[in-house]
Amino acid sequence: MITEHQYRRLMKHYKSSGVVDHAAMKAGMHRETARRYLAAQAGPGTLKQPHTWRTRSDPLSGIWSETERWLDESPEVEAKALFEYLLATFPDRIEGRALRTFQRRVSEWLRRHGPPKEVFFAQVHEMGECVQTDWTNADELGVTIAGAAYPHLLCHSVLPYSNWEWAIPCLSESVLSLKRGLQSSVWELRGVPLFSQTDQSSTATHQLKRGEGRRGFNVEYAALCKHLNMEPRTIAVACPNQNGDVEAAQGVIKRRIKNQLILRRSRDFPSIPAYEAFLGQVCRGANALREPKVTEERATLRPLPAVRFPETHEMTVRVSSYSTARVRACAYSVPARLIGAFVQAHLSEDTVRFVYRGEEISPSRVVEDWSNLALSRSAHPIGW
Repeated sequence: MITEHQYRRLMKHYKSSGVVDHAAMKAGMHRETARRYLAAQAGPGTLKQPHTWRTRSDPLSGIWSETERWLDESPEVEAKALFEYLLATFPDRIEGRALRTFQRRVSEWLRRHGPPKEVFFAQVHEMGECVQTDWTNADELGVTIAGAAYPHLLCHSVLPYSNWEWAIPCLSESVLSLKRGLQSSVWELRGVPLFSQTDQSSTATHQLKRGEGRRGFNVEYAALCKHLNMEPRTIAVACPNQNGDVEAAQGVIKRRIKNQLILRRSRDFPSIPAYEAFLGQVCRGANALREPKVTEERATLRPLPAVRFPETHEMTVRVSSYSTARVRACAYSVPARLIGAFVQAHLSEDTVRFVYRGEEISPSRVVEDWSNLALSRSAHPIGW
């Protein structure tokens, strides 16, 4: 069989010379082949005949009826597994080891009689359109802080167009961790996309109202997006594929972190800021490989606001006669001179600070038992 290019050369040289042998030589084919194509005045695509005849006996004739029975009952079974089963069950009915022939035959049968396949449409990502944010459990990394186990999550953000990513450690899927995670990512990126995209399952972004089918954004998340000049956007219910870029990247970034921990030769860090700096190095190394598309996308981003949105939750509480201030169902000791006074409580994920008239009145309460903290926060997901 000649190629279309050879046929065009044959016709060109035959028209110019009128000599079959000369045209065949120039086209790189035998003169008898050239005569056949010149007589037909048609190229190889037209003259090619489908191969419908057999050159050997059918090696699957002894098992094909059994194969069709299995495919009718269980079309999802893999061809190789079915072939191995039939080979073990009917060793005398199969000529040779015709696995490839069997796989092709099964594939053809499924195209004719099998169930319809799931249809996928390619997603088109626009530069600077959105940042996808989600949380993923990072306990499998085995990280410790000053020798103590550190069960935690990663607040992970990804730009779908360039696959730029950023992650910080956090203790819960909360509005407080989202404030830090989203702002940390856009400040590292040095620009703000149009949309902040999350799923609908998190109380970090949505209000929980019984009896209502549609859930609105909570006040703090809406205020955060307004400050960053971003529009909040969610994916459809039970459609994680719409957040597919960040979902797919979660497994990848954890494998990357595991490899970097191996190269570091230690999973222990002196403090949480030291671990967060390590994660930053891992993300910057990955983003360096995407630099051409990141540079292209960064040019389309909106400018950052002048300052960050407050990353702590502030509330006013009254000091009781027991010289305690109650915050999120937990009592904290404060100086007795402030009994009856109102103080400002500043909550982060792992600390609570009290301020009275601009002066900090008690030291930060740093949580040391991370496992107990995770259990206590599960009872108060919205505030945390």
